[in-house]
Amino acid sequence: MSTLPPTSRSLGGVKRKAMNVAPRQLVSERLLSPEHTLPLVIEPAVADVDLVTWAASERHNLEAKLLQHGALLFRGFGVRSVEQFDQVIAALSPGALEYMFRASPRTRVGGNIYTSTDYPADQMIFPHNEHSYSPRFPLRLFFYCQQPSETGGETPIGSTRAVKAAISPQIEARFREKGVLYVRNYGDGFGLPWQSVFQSEDRGEVEAYCASVGIEVEWKENNRLRTRQRGPAVVRHPRTGEEVWFNHATFFHISTLPPAIRGSLQSNFADLDLPTNTFYGDGEPIEPQVLDALRTAYLDSLVRFSWQPGDVLFIDNMLTVHGREPFTGKRAILTGMAEALLSSDVAV
Repeated sequence: MSTLPPTSRSLGGVKRKAMNVAPRQLVSERLLSPEHTLPLVIEPAVADVDLVTWAASERHNLEAKLLQHGALLFRGFGVRSVEQFDQVIAALSPGALEYMFRASPRTRVGGNIYTSTDYPADQMIFPHNEHSYSPRFPLRLFFYCQQPSETGGETPIGSTRAVKAAISPQIEARFREKGVLYVRNYGDGFGLPWQSVFQSEDRGEVEAYCASVGIEVEWKENNRLRTRQRGPAVVRHPRTGEEVWFNHATFFHISTLPPAIRGSLQSNFADLDLPTNTFYGDGEPIEPQVLDALRTAYLDSLVRFSWQPGDVLFIDNMLTVHGREPFTGKRAILTGMAEALLSSDVAV
């Protein structure tokens, strides 16, 4: 796919206007907060700037800005539909990926565009890197505000550079040595069934996929499934070469859940039978004080902003964590993922 389409090209039935000024004069840039390096806010400086055409023409420059800041917020460009959002993704990446090896309930709204999450509105979602538990993960994430909520509903973001800097050398060294063990159980009445996670009803297909990426499979009674997989805590960014903290050790741990949900699960399941739980890579428990320190590092990194209709947030998934605040009223924040990587390809 060409990254610089002709300005007269018609996309989705919308004729693109020719640019009569230099692309960089069409927009303005600012930091949302002087205390934080992300997100970089990019807004039109003149009327009728088409985000798809402009982003395609500036793709390489925007890539450099993304690697510097970790997140770009495109605001005021009048993105009004799922189709336009999909075109923005295609202008800035190889295109949206299918959501595989799922951990969050989501609804497909068109193509490979999904609701950002279908978790209950009154629950906070802890900050995390998308699919950092998975042998295959997206390097890039896109969010689109179709409708902001009445109250709350922010998607806070934070720099993994800040997270890693806040973790003590002792904690980091132990995770480097041991890695992370992820244990997931499916079909026990909590969380997603394995058929939804793996997008298949065929146990043989699930076993073949897991074997191909190093996931251990254990079938339990009544067609239930448990998987175990080991992954790194620190990986190397393929574009910048820097080492980044990139894992789900904190997010998947039972102690990170709200107290009421945690108590209900622990009263019904042993540690190895929980929908998700994490351990050091050798199977030893992660100490409570270590998990407290990790949660503090994530939460202290966060920057919050209120969504505006038409906003598009472009994230480097290895450099930036994201979460969700509770909200009231209707909320439609859509997401797309792009540029699949294998964790084995970014191992330190």
